[in-house]
Amino acid sequence: MEELVDKAKTADNQKHHSSVPNFHCALIQRGTAIEDRIIRTIKPFNVIIHKFNSIEELYTHSQRVILEMIVIAGNGPAGWMLELLPRIKRDSTLQFVPVVLFHPSPDKRDVVEAYRRGVDEVINSFWDFDLVAAKMEMLITRSKRDLGVNPTTKLPGPAAIEQEINFRLKNGEYIGVCYADLDNFKAYNDYYGYVYGDKIILMTAHIIRTTVHDLVPTGFVGHIGGDDYIFVIPFAKVDIVCKNIVSTFDKMIPIRYQEEDRERGYIDVTNRLGKMERFPIMTISIAVIPNHDKAFTHVAEMSHMMADLKKYTKSKPGSNYMIERRKKY
Repeated sequence: MEELVDKAKTADNQKHHSSVPNFHCALIQRGTAIEDRIIRTIKPFNVIIHKFNSIEELYTHSQRVILEMIVIAGNGPAGWMLELLPRIKRDSTLQFVPVVLFHPSPDKRDVVEAYRRGVDEVINSFWDFDLVAAKMEMLITRSKRDLGVNPTTKLPGPAAIEQEINFRLKNGEYIGVCYADLDNFKAYNDYYGYVYGDKIILMTAHIIRTTVHDLVPTGFVGHIGGDDYIFVIPFAKVDIVCKNIVSTFDKMIPIRYQEEDRERGYIDVTNRLGKMERFPIMTISIAVIPNHDKAFTHVAEMSHMMADLKKYTKSKPGSNYMIERRKKY
């Protein structure tokens, strides 16, 4: 009887959690244990704690899930906590995630230095659940506002994309700015409906994000909006990253069509002129603008070439990526 009751409770808990949004929090702690406090504070979310012991483990977590917050907790000397902060804030993806530092009795100098190194909030042993909850809610809201995060993919938006590209150009990095979008997406969205269209947007974001972060941990992935994405990687990695994105997309996209449409290889949709038009299975096009020998100084200089190359890439049949070989104009 007790076993049946336990199973019923487990089922109820699973049912409850399935209807509550997940909140992914990365946590490193030494000399203290605060995961229960975090879970009790961040309501009504289903809090999932991802523990890490090194910056490399944190990078791995960030590649697998979309982190909402990073908590660094410790007791005693705070030097190791302070050393982590700039490494987190230098990462193009993690820099937008709110970072909270917990120390039961932090030294004032450490608190000042933590803020200088980019921490978003410092919490001490006076953990008033209502107060800390309000602070964390504010951090998350401010982060999403500043980031202009896309509500579907949770990827950085246009403002963050521009900031990231300009930062790398200013540093003179030899990068490839890659503009990816989908061919025949509008027809698919009109044919199947926006719910299925959003699933394609999410799937594509996952493919790009996973591929980039697997092959280039320091790479940046953003979502302009709709079916348009930007990723920024070292130019030496352009070929391998783009080939993998194209290959993965082409393998996954057919299953997003109904069997009869997939076997036929196309869908018939009314076009902008009100006439029926045949649209093949979706493909992906990627236009790549390299910054060689510090050719560009800001993102606006790239926009004209990016638009031209994007148009040409989309004119080619199938999924493609093309690298701009012409000089800056």
